[in-house]
Amino acid sequence: MLTTNAQNVSVVKFNDLQKVLSSNSDTTYVVNFWATWCVPCVKEFPAFQSLAQKHKDEKVKVVMVSLDFASEKDKTLIPFLIKHPIAAKVMLLDEPDYNAWIDKVEKTWGGEIPVTMIVNGAGGIHSFFDHDFTPLSLEETFTKTINKQK
Repeated sequence: MLTTNAQNVSVVKFNDLQKVLSSNSDTTYVVNFWATWCVPCVKEFPAFQSLAQKHKDEKVKVVMVSLDFASEKDKTLIPFLIKHPIAAKVMLLDEPDYNAWIDKVEKTWGGEIPVTMIVNGAGGIHSFFDHDFTPLSLEETFTKTINKQK
């Protein structure tokens, strides 16, 4: 059974997110930038539910970075997460000036969502994907990305 992190959504600034993106631990982070108003993001949400559940006992952390407005957290994001529980960390990035931080995430990123990163500082993994996923395509991409480093 999936659990919901709806009540534990962290409202963060970019510096908090940067700690995840630049971590040197041996944990692999799958970081998805999404929003409840983004149709492709909502469509691919089950892929991240599946990945988080499948790898919950491994050194893998799925982090869902919501780009919803912080002022809409209780009205939009929390109800969405209650309806769509996920065994993943959920952060709401409260940085309305996208131009100030997008290039720090990925220089080739134009700001469109959904986008996903797979990072592992200790393993030298830094992969960026600017398309949406199905559960199968996300699992295949994750496995291929991890196996490239072995």
